[in-house]
Amino acid sequence: MELQYQKEREAMIEAGLKLVEQGLVSRTWGNISLKVNDSEMLVTPSGKFYEDLTPADMVLINFKTNKYDKDGIKPSSEYKMHSGIYNDRKEFNSIIHTHQMNASTCAAARREVPAVLDDLAQIVGPTVRCADYALPSTGKLVKATVKAMRGRNAALLANHGAVCAGRDLDEAFVVCQVLEKGCKAFIEAEFLGGAKHINKFESWIMHKIYIKKYSKMAEKNK
Repeated sequence: MELQYQKEREAMIEAGLKLVEQGLVSRTWGNISLKVNDSEMLVTPSGKFYEDLTPADMVLINFKTNKYDKDGIKPSSEYKMHSGIYNDRKEFNSIIHTHQMNASTCAAARREVPAVLDDLAQIVGPTVRCADYALPSTGKLVKATVKAMRGRNAALLANHGAVCAGRDLDEAFVVCQVLEKGCKAFIEAEFLGGAKHINKFESWIMHKIYIKKYSKMAEKNK
């Protein structure tokens, strides 16, 4: 029997396998969510390998109240972070939390990553902020992450990893890829005498153009 939001559940499984394949997550770490209506999201389960996920494993949660079926499968422990972002940023429809290597390195250094590449500025924003450290699954982490995400499509989580968001699952995945590329370029450029970043105002303009024009044009041309 087909589940409610069957296609969305299957898309999340596919995204999880791509994250593993590209080294953006490993084992059971990280999590994915997909907003399915104005008050509910699907979230990957806690403690299950991406390769073993089934559509029925995705947990339906009300992101306004954080209520879900307590007798069913347990959602990722970071589901409240996803809820916090969705409630603050109405335009987002998908969020991916990763432990990708280069972004995690910058997060361990608690460094804000400047726009060292055009695509980082366009797709993520003028900078990638690092949210203050907080214990996983706490309200403090939710608040710090929401704050770091303001005006951005991604943020680093101090000594933890990264969170990326988009208007759909595909865009959130691209944000993960571009963030990893940008963090790698930043780290290596620092060893070559220091990373030279794009002017913040120009970065902001590029991000706005991407959001308001380029991505909509790309969607139209599909």
